[in-house]
Amino acid sequence: MPARRPPRRTAGGTVAGIVGGLTSLVVLAILAFSVLGGDGGIGGIGARTGSASGGDAPRSAATANKLYSTGALTPVRCALPRITPAAGSMRQFMDVLSDCLDTSWTRQFAKIDVPFDPPKRVFWEQSGRSPCGTYPSPGASAFYCPANNTMYVGLHHIVETSGGEPLSHFAVFARVIAHEYGHHVQDRAGILVYGHEEMEKADVMARNEASRRIELQAQCFAGAFLGAERGTLPMTREQYVAMILDVRGRGDERLPPEERDHGSGRNYAGWVVTGFQGRRLAVCNTWTARPDKVS
Repeated sequence: MPARRPPRRTAGGTVAGIVGGLTSLVVLAILAFSVLGGDGGIGGIGARTGSASGGDAPRSAATANKLYSTGALTPVRCALPRITPAAGSMRQFMDVLSDCLDTSWTRQFAKIDVPFDPPKRVFWEQSGRSPCGTYPSPGASAFYCPANNTMYVGLHHIVETSGGEPLSHFAVFARVIAHEYGHHVQDRAGILVYGHEEMEKADVMARNEASRRIELQAQCFAGAFLGAERGTLPMTREQYVAMILDVRGRGDERLPPEERDHGSGRNYAGWVVTGFQGRRLAVCNTWTARPDKVS
C-alpha cells in the first residue's frame, strides 16, 4: 500500500535553477544522496498489488534488464495544462500527462525492439472495485493493478492525500501518475514478475525488501520522466522543493519493521532525484543497490 502522508508542509523560494541554489536543508540532504551516495547500481504497487502478468522470471530480469541499456528517455516535449479548481481540470491534466508517458515509454522500449502496450487508465471520482481490490483505501490516491494492466488514480483523492498541496505545485501530482506508470513499465519489462516472486517468500523482511526495491524503482522512473521533460515542464524552485518534500513525507520509517514496504522518506525522495538527475535509466536499477539505499 502507499506510504503514509503527514500534514502538508509549505516550501518557499523564487524562480531559479531547479537544483542549483536550493535553500532547504532537507532538499540539500536529499540531493547529496544522489550526487554523493549513489553506488553505481543502477512507487504500493499502489493500494493493492494483485498478481503480476504471469510467468516466471530469473533474477537477471530485474538486475540486468535490457531496459537499463537504453540510455535517457527521449524528450517528447510534454506540455501540461494548468490545473484549476474547475470540474474536469484534473482529469484533463492526467489524460495529457498519461498521453506523454505513453509516447515516452513506447519510444524507450522501441530502442530494444520490445513492443510496449500502454496501461489502461481509470481516473475515479466515486468508489469502485478493481481486480486488485476496492478503492479508495485509507490514505491512498493511486495504485497500479497488474492483473488488468491498469493504473487507478482518484481525481480528488490525489489532492487530499497530498495534504492540500496548492494546485500550482503540478509536479506533486505528476509524480504520482508517473510513479504508477513506472509500475506498468516494470510489468512490461518483466521486472515486476520477478519482484512479485520475491514477495511470495515466507520471510516478511525479504518480502518487504523486494517491495521496497519495486517501489523505489518506480520512484526513479518517475524522476527520469520528469527530468527528461524539464524543457517543456519547467519547475520553479518552489515547485521542485514542494515535490521533494511531499515525497519525503511519504516515507515509512516510523512504521514497525514488518510494515516497511515502501522505503524511508530519505530514500523514497532520493530515488526521484536520482532519476531526475541521472540522464539514463541505468541509474534506476534498485535491484543491485546496497541495502541501505533501499531501506
